[in-house]
Amino acid sequence: MSQTYDYDVVFIGAGHGAFDGAPALTAAGKTVAFIEEDRVGGTCPNWGCNAKIILEAPTKLLSEARQSNGIVEGPLSLDWSKAMQRKQEIIDGFAPAIQKGMEAAGIHFIFGHASFVDAHTLQVGDKQITADKVVIATGQHSHRLDIPGKEYLHDSKDFLSIPEVPAKMVIIGAGFIGLEAASIMQTAGSQVTVILRDQQALPAFDRQYSDQLVKELARQGVLFIKNTQVERVEENGSSYSISTSTGSFPANYILDATGRVPNTQGLNLEKVGIDFDGKGIVVNDYLQTTQKNIYATGDVVKKRQPKLTPTATFESQYVVSHILGEEKEPINYPAIAQTVFTAPRLAQAGVTIEEAKAKPDQYDLVEQDIMDDWYRLVDFETPGQRTLIYNKDKQLVGVIELSDKAEDVVNALLPAIEFGCKKEELKRLVTIFPSIGYSALDNLG
Repeated sequence: MSQTYDYDVVFIGAGHGAFDGAPALTAAGKTVAFIEEDRVGGTCPNWGCNAKIILEAPTKLLSEARQSNGIVEGPLSLDWSKAMQRKQEIIDGFAPAIQKGMEAAGIHFIFGHASFVDAHTLQVGDKQITADKVVIATGQHSHRLDIPGKEYLHDSKDFLSIPEVPAKMVIIGAGFIGLEAASIMQTAGSQVTVILRDQQALPAFDRQYSDQLVKELARQGVLFIKNTQVERVEENGSSYSISTSTGSFPANYILDATGRVPNTQGLNLEKVGIDFDGKGIVVNDYLQTTQKNIYATGDVVKKRQPKLTPTATFESQYVVSHILGEEKEPINYPAIAQTVFTAPRLAQAGVTIEEAKAKPDQYDLVEQDIMDDWYRLVDFETPGQRTLIYNKDKQLVGVIELSDKAEDVVNALLPAIEFGCKKEELKRLVTIFPSIGYSALDNLG
């Protein structure tokens, strides 16, 4: 490192796009700092995946009891305040634990908002920090509708600290966040309405499967209003009225789940000539921006890969290897699994149904009604469907499943998808029986 720099590498942001890879830098003798303007750990540990799954756990227990057809009986109820307290107790430990671990690895923390002065200099408050390499790992924030009454809308961060279960809840948007919130709150006792701008929920998934999930959530009591534009929100005493292109809807709580926006504001990217737009920062195949000493990782990157925590982790580790000179090849993304944590789950990985149908000369689809499998009845599952996608060499290259255990099934099949296993090779895996992993590998079409 040139003596003119304070650090070899500075990360802007201390989330998964930073802390999963950074310790390897200090282990190699590099000087490293994180600049963080909020909580260490970023969205996922503090206001995202972790909080969501903790709050979803008790509602999942309720769902299983209700599906048991009277086998599990009694006056079951959910104490939301206790569920929220438990969530907060777990969440509160993440940020200090991550910071302590990073500091033990020799990484420095600088708190405040960073903006570029030049390609090697960052302004943080009244201080300037210089670095040989900079990694932008600032993530995303919730999009907010710009309509009259927008001050009455809540984002996902607000929702994950909602103090009580509202009698009536309206969710604007039917992506991951919208449907997960709908599933949790409907089970918890809220009357939930989901407003969609168009016809399809979850555009990242096959239409057949997303429609089936919507149908199941509707059976549970969620009301879906499609092809509707939200026009304004008005306060009505202790409740609200949402006016739309197809009518008005009452609510005690309104969640704006209309998407997420990359955190590029205030970084002064234009000053150093970094290319970006509303979908994120443009990078090359080495995750370098238009300034080669400046990288970007995680959800702030403009990319076609799913913007997920494991993707950010993979990218942070790649960037560190590239900086250290250990990785000289372009980033090679693996098959990335993703799931919607609703009840039931929807999960997928690898080649999609849409991609396979577009190239019938390359792929074969095997559709399965997985409820024919006895093990699915153990936890009182009801809906269930899976599509396996094979290439012409009989290698498993893709999967999508709707079921209560879809994420575990996709995780079980992911190694086969990533490493191109054939059916006969998978049959050599002698897994634990009975288990969902055994079930997944025992029914390969």
